[in-house]
This record gives sequence, structure tokens and C-alpha cells, in this order.
Amino acid sequence: MLADVTSGAVLGVDAYPVEIEVNEGGGDPKVIIVGLPDAAVKESSDRVWTALINSGFAPPMGKTTVNLAPADIKKEGPSFDLPIALGMIAASGGIPAERLEGYCIVGELALSGEVRKVRGVLPIAMMAREQGCRGMIVPLANAEEASVVEGLAVYAVHTLREAAEFLAGDRELSRHVVDMDEVFEGNARYDLDYADVKGQEFAKRAIEVALAGGHNILFVGPPGTGKSMLAKRIPTILPNMSIEEALEATKIHSIAGLLPSRKALVARRPFRTPHHTISDAGLLGGGSHPMPGEVSLAHHGVLFLDELPEFHRNVLEVMRQPLEDGQVTISRAAASVTFPCRFMLVAAMNPCPCGYHGDIKRECRCTSLQIQRYRSKISGPLLDRIDIHIEVPAVSYRELSSMEPGEPSSAVRGRVVRTREVQRKRFGRRSGVRCNAHMRPRDIQKHCALEETARHLLKQAISDLNFSARAYDRILKVARTIADLEETESIRESHISEAIQYRSLDRQWVR
Repeated sequence: MLADVTSGAVLGVDAYPVEIEVNEGGGDPKVIIVGLPDAAVKESSDRVWTALINSGFAPPMGKTTVNLAPADIKKEGPSFDLPIALGMIAASGGIPAERLEGYCIVGELALSGEVRKVRGVLPIAMMAREQGCRGMIVPLANAEEASVVEGLAVYAVHTLREAAEFLAGDRELSRHVVDMDEVFEGNARYDLDYADVKGQEFAKRAIEVALAGGHNILFVGPPGTGKSMLAKRIPTILPNMSIEEALEATKIHSIAGLLPSRKALVARRPFRTPHHTISDAGLLGGGSHPMPGEVSLAHHGVLFLDELPEFHRNVLEVMRQPLEDGQVTISRAAASVTFPCRFMLVAAMNPCPCGYHGDIKRECRCTSLQIQRYRSKISGPLLDRIDIHIEVPAVSYRELSSMEPGEPSSAVRGRVVRTREVQRKRFGRRSGVRCNAHMRPRDIQKHCALEETARHLLKQAISDLNFSARAYDRILKVARTIADLEETESIRESHISEAIQYRSLDRQWVR
């Protein structure tokens, strides 16, 4: 007897339907899986066979052939265990064939028959809705993320027997529902706050400008000045995620298997902090079956690279194109996939190997050659892609001992949200530009009108400080953000002056 079960698989950040055909025939009892299965899928025959027995079902008496269509795409992972098992039960007459129609099924099986969590359920659920499926059967641990897809009935199962009895009509399962307002509200609270940061008013101002326009930022300063402390509080002043942004970020985390069990969405902006020993594949993504890297996991959030010069130079250099394009393409012999990676880069570093170059209180022990070698690990082209780089000096005792709290994150966030709204109305939804940092050359020409005094100052700065063409564009983008914070249409001399201050390292950097 032949049975058909619908499932899904992930390629890149999107899913495609997989039709699982199960045919029970004569001959010696064994299970053959065809359709380009990988090792994990091939091993599912043993898992499914044992799970059937331990769940109280009779295993097939003859040769069972399982075909995964389309047969020209390699299938990976254990997510086909549950649909294969249900197909085998249906092929032996345990489930009416018509009861399987319209359901998309995914899940890994334990030998006991328990249904375990799998990766990529959210994109598969979105695909199932597009394919017109009436419902989806998923592991209990994946029910939250699948339920965020509107218009798709989601049923969570804990064991193989539960799923089989539900499809046979012998058990009732309630549709799993998620309260989206509650999900977003619960993720809007943070334990950290900028009110905890003493001093560093210039750095706080630069961070506010960076977040208001989505600009990349680099902190340079001695150890212990609060660079990491400032960076870790950046998510507290970013605008809340929209439902579209949350779905995009959740898809990536679901594919990578990093979405916590019974969590519906990544509703808080990601903050990724990879160690400096990370490889280029770990940062950009890769593998025989390409998986997203840290730049994609930081999509719509923040990628914080602490001790920037300690990263391997080749790792930093491969990040240049994703910073510009907002996506990364990974090509392998089997397939070429594209992952989104529109993130804000926040980096921190010491000014020299010992960390105290330029410090007025502690003497630097580094030679000029050591400082040059240390700084040359950050190439000029990469530095040009960081819109704002500022020095973070040591905090004075008077500032540290002050009992007066700093400005809370909520107040700063209010200004950032207001400025982002100005940019959203300026660019519109169809332009593909979300904030000032993403402006293209034609957008800069259209929206960065300079007053005459501002134009003269910028001309003089480009000539005297020898800024690159890319740095010139960055200054205009940052100045546009500063003007938006002050709610002025034209860019004034004071805006250009402040934006130039945020490029001060260009005058001393070794290119």
C-alpha cells in the first residue's frame, strides 16, 4: 500500500516542500530511503523502526521503500523521522490515507517514540501556509515558533502515538495559539541601562548618533574605560523590532538551531559577541550544508567585536562585502545560498598592544613599530566602512564617585525612535533603505543638502585631512543623522563639524 506525507526542508533561509512517499511491499523486512538522503536521514530507518515497536505499532512485514521528492535536492537532518513513521503506519492501514492530506509534518524521533525538537520549523511553517496546508504537526518544543504564522493551524505532539491517534481520529488535539502582544512585551524589558554608566558623555552622544542612523561604530581606548559596558547597553536604546524584522531574525535562529525551546520569536534585537578566535566560516557561515554565521545571526541587531585587532585579518576582510550589501552568499558544489546580514557593527580595541598609548596616567611600553603593526591589522578599507570611531578615555574619580545617575536608556531610546521614524518617512518602504547608514549615492545627493558654510568646512576637511571618498560619504550620512536628531532639514556647519570629529582616527591611522 502507498501513502503520501507532506513535510518540508530548509535551503538557505527559505523552505521548500518535500513529499514523502512510503510504499510497503513484499520480501524481507527492511526500509530503503531514496531521494538523496544524507547520513542522518539514512539512519532514520533504524530510529523509526525502533520507535514504532516501542510505541506499540507493528513494524512493516516486508520491504518498505521511502522516497523523498524532489529527488534532485540533498535532504539532511532528522526532521523527516516523524513523517516517515506516520507514512509507514498509513501504508500498513493504521491511518486512513485521506487523513494525511493537508498536513505538513516535521519532527525527530527518539527510540522511545518521543518527538524531539528540530531546526528550521518557522520557515517550514511559512512555506506550509503558502502551499495551502490546513495544518502542521510539530514537536511540542517547536510549537511556539510555528504558531506565529497566521492562518496555519499548529498541533503540537509529544509522542509518535499522539500524532498517529490524532491523524486516525482517535484523539483530539487543541490548536496551539500564541499571544503576539505578550511575546513582544516580555522581550522589551532589559536588565541593563545606560543610567549605570558613569561619565563618557562624548561616547554616549556618539552612540546615540550611531543608533539614530544605523551607523557602525568603533571604540578605541585603554582597558577598563567602559568600552564593553557601553556596547552591551546598545540594545536597550534600539527601536523595538517590528513583526517583519522579528520573523526574519527568528528564521535565521531557527535554521541555526539556536531558538530556545518553546520560544515563539526573537522579539529582542540580537546582540552577538563572537570570540576573536572565530574562523571566517564561523563569522560568515558555511559548511557542506551552508549554515548562517554570526553576521547573519546578528541580522536586525548588533554584532560586537571586542579586541578587534586580535581577530584574524582574513576574517575581518571577508566581512567588508556583507557590511556593504547586507547579505552574504555562500557557494558550495551542492548549492549556493544567500543569508541576510543587515546588522550594526560595534567594535572595540586598545590603542596599542599594551593598551595605554596616549593615556595621561599610565606610560605606554610599546615601540612605534609595535603600535604600527598592531593598528595595521585593521585595514583602511575596513575602517572606512565604520562610520563612527571615537576615543574612550579613562573616567575620572570625580565622575566615578558621583551619586547622580546618568540619563536612562528609555530617554535616549525615545530620541532614537523619533529620528528613525523621520528616516522611515523620508525613504518610504519601497526604497529598500531603512536608515541613513544604508543610503546609496543617489540618496546622498537627494537628501544631504548642505548649507554654504557647511559645504566650505567639509571641503577644507577633505583637503587637509586627506579623507577617502568612502569617508566623505560616511561624514555626509552621519551629518544627516545629526541634523535629523535636531529636526532640521538642511545640514549645517555644526553638523558637519561633529561628524568630522567622529572620523578623527583617520588622521593617525596607518593605511
